[in-house]
Amino acid sequence: MWLLFIVNLLGTIYGYYWYKGQLSITEPIYYLFVPDSPTASLFFTLALLGWLLGRNWRLIEALALITLVKYGLWAVVMNLMTLVVEGPIGPVGWMLVISHFGMAVQAVLYFPWYRFKWLALAIAAIWTLHNDVIDYVFGQMPIYRSLLEYAPQIGYFTFWLSIACILLAVLNISGKRYMSFDNSVKTR
Repeated sequence: MWLLFIVNLLGTIYGYYWYKGQLSITEPIYYLFVPDSPTASLFFTLALLGWLLGRNWRLIEALALITLVKYGLWAVVMNLMTLVVEGPIGPVGWMLVISHFGMAVQAVLYFPWYRFKWLALAIAAIWTLHNDVIDYVFGQMPIYRSLLEYAPQIGYFTFWLSIACILLAVLNISGKRYMSFDNSVKTR
């Protein structure tokens, strides 16, 4: 798990670096909401750290599950859309597809480890939907120049992807009543 923590930490740092161009043209009030994927991986990195320390940081875990799946899948879809609209996406585009798909997969693989409750889920859901408003109402979505003409459709897709990820988190809470997940953090 320490290796996964280090990989996610390095990926998070690289992700924030990746957004430097967009952040340079972003009003400071939106800084927190622009780098979606690195913030999602930051939440997961912090959740991993908590587990490594034998702790469950419930709000961080709820944010990690919802946002890591959401932005992992979102980036895969956007890069594949770019492939359809523009043509070849090159090695960097494929790296983004693979790494973001990995983000979503790892969030789901750690499903039994999340210990958040309804309040943390509600706060994470509000954060996620608020971020959609910032992206698509206030025009702060990640820049995919070839896809700008599809912004309304992307916003609609993103909203429903958020809802699906929130429902996944609901399943995490309600499903634990019927599954035999151990409720304690295991010794690493």
